[in-house]
Amino acid sequence: MKDFRLPVGEFIESGIDFLVEHLSFITKASADIVETVLGAMESGLLLVPIPVFIVLTAAGVWFLTRDRRLTFGSVLGLVLIWNMGLWAATVSTLALVLVSTLCAIALGVPLGILSAINSRMYQAVMPGLDVMQTMPAFVYLIPAIPFFGLGKTAAIFSTVVFSMPPAIRFTCLGIRQIPAELVECTTAFGATRMQRLMKLDLPLAAPTIMAGVNQTVMLALSMVVIASMIGAKGLGGEVWKAIQRLQMGRGFEAGIAIVIVAMILDRVLQKFGTRKDTQ
Repeated sequence: MKDFRLPVGEFIESGIDFLVEHLSFITKASADIVETVLGAMESGLLLVPIPVFIVLTAAGVWFLTRDRRLTFGSVLGLVLIWNMGLWAATVSTLALVLVSTLCAIALGVPLGILSAINSRMYQAVMPGLDVMQTMPAFVYLIPAIPFFGLGKTAAIFSTVVFSMPPAIRFTCLGIRQIPAELVECTTAFGATRMQRLMKLDLPLAAPTIMAGVNQTVMLALSMVVIASMIGAKGLGGEVWKAIQRLQMGRGFEAGIAIVIVAMILDRVLQKFGTRKDTQ
């Protein structure tokens, strides 16, 4: 038994090599698109004068939350990031998080809907989500490198895969928790499956879906920081450089900037989800 060993690693490596060899044209095209979109987004955000960006952000926070303390705190946090000289890195991180989150939601919400309305899909998807949510974050960097090489595209790929499970799980949960009496009422009145989905399922499941979106954003932010190890740059890159150069102060400054961004995004999404729930 000591000499017997299942070739699990070799099997996975062979599978990745096969996919890289036969899907290289797709990964190259998608990498070019991602780099173009991300570059345009970063350039556009950096063109906005910093004071104007802060004012617009404050206006957006107030519009979404109607919370004075959160709005004032967001302004103070962004001014502190500006003062520490981490504005460009913060913008780069925000662009990465935004693109990754949009991709994760675009894939995760439809999969969650399909899992909620199809029992076989549910049984197939849920074990996969359990594996994805218990897998260490660093492991997601391994397949990203052979597919896309070092850089921001590989970072986005690993971030999307890492942050997508909450979008799937919460969407599925929100729809499956709808009372059976309401479902029976819509069926009795002759509603089609699509009408029930658009008029009943999604509106009632919206608060739960928003909770999943919140979790997706937070996971995307954490993974983007980890992905600095494969060339994602941004605030995570600043932390990684500080570790390599033993610049403890600079590393803590970048860490504080990450915390500020995370708190703003988390509080805004929580408040927005609460407002949707009470309307």
